Amino acid sequence: MEYRYLGRSGLKITEITYGNWLTHGSQVENDVATACVRAALDAGITTFDTADVYANGRAEEVLGAALAGQRRESLEIFTKVYWPVGPKGPNDTGLSRKHIMEGINNSLRRLNMDYVDLYQAHRFDHETPLEETIAAFADVVRAGKALYIGVSEWTADQLRRGQFLARAAGFSLVSNQPQYSALWRVIEPEVIPAARELGMSQVVWSPMAQGVLSGKYLPGQPLPGGSRATDEHGGKEMISRFLDDGILTNVQKLRPVAEELGLTMAQLAIAWVLQNDNVATALVGASRPEQVAENVKASGVRIPAELMAAIDDALAPSIVNDPAKTVSPPTRVV
Repeated sequence: MEYRYLGRSGLKITEITYGNWLTHGSQVENDVATACVRAALDAGITTFDTADVYANGRAEEVLGAALAGQRRESLEIFTKVYWPVGPKGPNDTGLSRKHIMEGINNSLRRLNMDYVDLYQAHRFDHETPLEETIAAFADVVRAGKALYIGVSEWTADQLRRGQFLARAAGFSLVSNQPQYSALWRVIEPEVIPAARELGMSQVVWSPMAQGVLSGKYLPGQPLPGGSRATDEHGGKEMISRFLDDGILTNVQKLRPVAEELGLTMAQLAIAWVLQNDNVATALVGASRPEQVAENVKASGVRIPAELMAAIDDALAPSIVNDPAKTVSPPTRVV
């Protein structure tokens, strides 16, 4: 497992991060979730990503329990705040000082930890003055409850405004967590150039495009039973955008590339996002321990330029790269 710096900071993280968005506390039983975390540790992963909203707090609890007994200093733990957790009252969402302060305290309680390494704004809050949000994050850092601050799915303009205020407040934003894959490239035109300018890395989620880039969804064929595409609680709506026969046909054109590199289709998808030097890490989840062992084989892979071009050619009609698709809710949707 290889490490990369997170933004222009001194923090090193594994270039594959274990994330528990759609699994812990919801899709899989706790013993399986614990086995997946242990498999991640055995594979050399030390960076783990979660959020308070995942399974309404249960994902943080399961992750904290699974990591109990591990040397805390040897781990990098990420969590997030924005979406509602609990009764969903008027102040239970967003990036107000109230919600951020309550959010970090509740996350630390669920994780059973004294601090997190990275605390992230899970979306941009259009209803709270950005100055208030940044000041609250500065206080979280000064209190020692988070070592670094990041954001998720912010536009280039939002990154610039946030970084300006953060530096004035005595800290820096080190990362952005966007969706990014060989199919979904909306951060390339504007967000990545801004992040490079600002000293921020990308912590990318869904590098396999909700599993479509694994190649298991075939054009003209029924959806595999038990897959994410058939799970009402496991991201069925999100994957639907990629379940077009044209897209699935283009994805199958990647098989010769994967075979030439000695990779599975899933490993190729993860390795592809890691070719971008602004990507610090790719978030990868698992519902079985053996999936973790397979995914980590994408670490350290170098894809030659001619094969990167072949990937572009194969997927060209299906690639989405419109920066306008990086959006946060205009209001605090509960």
